[in-house]
Amino acid sequence: MNDQRTFAASATLYLLAALVVVISVYPFLYAVATSFKTGTALFDASLLPHAPTWRNYNQLFEGRQPFGRHLLNSLMVSTVTVALALVMAITASYALGRIQFRGKSALLLAILAVSMFPQVAVLSGMFELMQALGLYNRAIGLVVPYTIFTLPFTVWVLTTFMRGLPGELEEAAIMDGCGPIRIIFQVFMPLLWPALVSTGLLAFIGAWNEFLFALTFVNDDAQRTVPVSISLITGATAYEVPWGSIMAASVIVTVPLVVMVLAFQRKIVSGLTAGAVKG
Repeated sequence: MNDQRTFAASATLYLLAALVVVISVYPFLYAVATSFKTGTALFDASLLPHAPTWRNYNQLFEGRQPFGRHLLNSLMVSTVTVALALVMAITASYALGRIQFRGKSALLLAILAVSMFPQVAVLSGMFELMQALGLYNRAIGLVVPYTIFTLPFTVWVLTTFMRGLPGELEEAAIMDGCGPIRIIFQVFMPLLWPALVSTGLLAFIGAWNEFLFALTFVNDDAQRTVPVSISLITGATAYEVPWGSIMAASVIVTVPLVVMVLAFQRKIVSGLTAGAVKG
């Protein structure tokens, strides 16, 4: 009787997992299939295209929008954002996780409170800041707002992970004459890779997909990022929506993220669950 209950529970769990996978993956598969269709085939409900073509992908790089340049802009902005956020977050997490000082809890709450503000609430102030810094209408200028909105999450995750590191390592390093910088980057850094990979990847995804700031702070066509580029894809007339090209652009933007998540999935899980259980 117990074996039957165990089998039924396992079967139910696998069925639910399969259902979640299908619901999650099907939209992406449909986008991939649609990206290889043209003309009336776009309205065909079948998943597999009858006459697949690369025309939609070719049109992306031959059209009026410099889609290749926009990809490079997004890659540059996302990479620089991740690098700056991780460098600042790892030093801040060391202070918040390893050093005792008055007001630490209040500071952590303040960092968390920053992430509660929606983007539209700080849009006007951020616009003034971008103009004051001379970064308006420049792709690299998007690093400033992206880093500000990325830091709270990265600091909290790395602080939790930093607290779980053995204190004996830090004491031994201090006895050997290491300062805080050497302790962070030479002693703790090799142990922080799971947390760094998970937070870095999530920060990269956030910067890669961000739309509101990219639309507001950049008007030069050559400086745009891919989310804005996709929104500006138009057909020959105002009433024609090039769904094939839109789907092709969406696939190009999504595939690198899927590959990175699959490549680092173990480190992502271990990084996000770090500090959840003491032992």
